Amino acid sequence: MRYIRYAFLGVLAVVLVAIAMANRSMVDLQLLPDQLAALLSFQAGISVPVFLVFFAGIVAGLLIGFFWEWLREHKHRAAAAERKAELRRLERELKRTQAERDKNKDEVLAILDQSA
Repeated sequence: MRYIRYAFLGVLAVVLVAIAMANRSMVDLQLLPDQLAALLSFQAGISVPVFLVFFAGIVAGLLIGFFWEWLREHKHRAAAAERKAELRRLERELKRTQAERDKNKDEVLAILDQSA
């Protein structure tokens, strides 16, 4: 299984390098459209290779997807925490009940009852 993972990562690396090498031309990225920038008298832009725009889009999509999934799964995490707290409460109650039941018994018999 490890070799399959390494082979996949190697092929992925070759594909990403090939995409980067084929898309080295520079593009201008602007924060605002020309008309809006002229209206606000604020012009911000940068020149970057196309492959950086492509890879940044992939990374941004992944981050947005991870965040969205984290928000969506909040109810499941909250329910699991609630069940965990209930389990702890029930375990404490069980120990207390067993201690009350075994308080008049011989210590050896109480230990044997707990192990059964």
